[in-house]
Amino acid sequence: MKVPPGPKNIIPGTNLRGLQHDSLRFLECAAKRYGDSVHFRIGPRRIYFFNHPELVRDVLVTRNASFAKGMVLQRTKVVLGEGLLTSEPPLHRRQRRLAQPAFHRERIARYAEVMIERAARARERWRDGETLDIAHEMMRLTLSVVAKTLFDADVDDNADEIGGALTELVEMFPLLVHPFSDIIRKLPLPRVRRFERALAQLDRVIYKIIEERRRSSEDRGDLLSMLLLAQDDEEGSGGMSDRQVRDEAMTLFLAGHETTANALSWTWWQLAANPEAEAALHRELDSILGDRLPTPADYPRLPVTEMILAESMRLYPPAWGIGRLAIEDVEIGGWTVPKNALVIVAQWVSHRDERFWPDAERFDYTRFTPEAKASRPRFAYYPFGAGPRICIGEGFAWMEGVIMLATLAQKWRFARTDDVVKPQAYITLRPKGGMRMRANARR
Repeated sequence: MKVPPGPKNIIPGTNLRGLQHDSLRFLECAAKRYGDSVHFRIGPRRIYFFNHPELVRDVLVTRNASFAKGMVLQRTKVVLGEGLLTSEPPLHRRQRRLAQPAFHRERIARYAEVMIERAARARERWRDGETLDIAHEMMRLTLSVVAKTLFDADVDDNADEIGGALTELVEMFPLLVHPFSDIIRKLPLPRVRRFERALAQLDRVIYKIIEERRRSSEDRGDLLSMLLLAQDDEEGSGGMSDRQVRDEAMTLFLAGHETTANALSWTWWQLAANPEAEAALHRELDSILGDRLPTPADYPRLPVTEMILAESMRLYPPAWGIGRLAIEDVEIGGWTVPKNALVIVAQWVSHRDERFWPDAERFDYTRFTPEAKASRPRFAYYPFGAGPRICIGEGFAWMEGVIMLATLAQKWRFARTDDVVKPQAYITLRPKGGMRMRANARR
């Protein structure tokens, strides 16, 4: 069978080591050397890596029915169960239909009030001139927001404990995709034990809240209420079981705070090195908001803030790659992808493609003016995925990112104290070792 060009496994395990050691560099180099369609092997597994926007569209939209979730997400079921991120049709369609009302525009506007209040509270904690791990601060903030909007719960007093448990889960993901992960997880290793304790801790928290809410049958206007009260009228299969609610809650809990925190962290990092963009942000905030806090109604009135966030997610996409497993032979870009082959598309690579992003390494928020967006192929930029499996929380995430960036940037700007912060490609794109920055009060 004829296959695209790609890196060879001259020494067994070379490609696996390359992907595990530095996935971003491995894929970036493969695209630059071999082009839009790349083929390589990891053991007996065939892997196809597609880069052009039209090929991304075919994988995620046009031919999506020919694919299931990739190996990475299949193995994360040990954490996420059968949540929206991991489940397959027909369960995925049913769960998405039941959860969708929780993300309607009116609900998101109500959640925005929580976002503003928590961001306003966070900005009062900081002191002029102090050095902060801004990645930790953003994780703490978004955890507070997602706990309140999802569970109507305040976790500020034990945010570090819960955040630490979530970090243990995230940092375990590279081990979950190891070919021998099923064996490794059975070994009495310290890392495995920490992972099991973290998962049990979060399960206790979530199941306790579900049990209490079931007893009260109260609609508090949060996401959990929507999940518990949802009824599948279309298929007549009733509502969600406790296990299904737990899986969706764990998925939203992990994804809902992790991705936005990373997006905000990388945005502060970029603003610190791009004074013209930072000045444009402050001009907009001073003009539209003055000294008052934002409101949900201000969201569409802050286009520069949104463009800055969008450009940050171009360079540092929180979801940096997507994997799919072919469930049948399927043609992509003139190549036959055989059943059981793994297909990869990578936002990290697509968002830095010089054909669609001239001078791609440069931060330039004007790439996201309406005119500039209209001039590019649709799938040159897809930070939330695409097709039937596009992130259900995309609207929530945009509102949260823009509103909280505006609230914090009203009072603070941040300066770099480290020359280099490297991205770490876990299931999301975290700054490796944190991100230390100096807080400077705006006067």
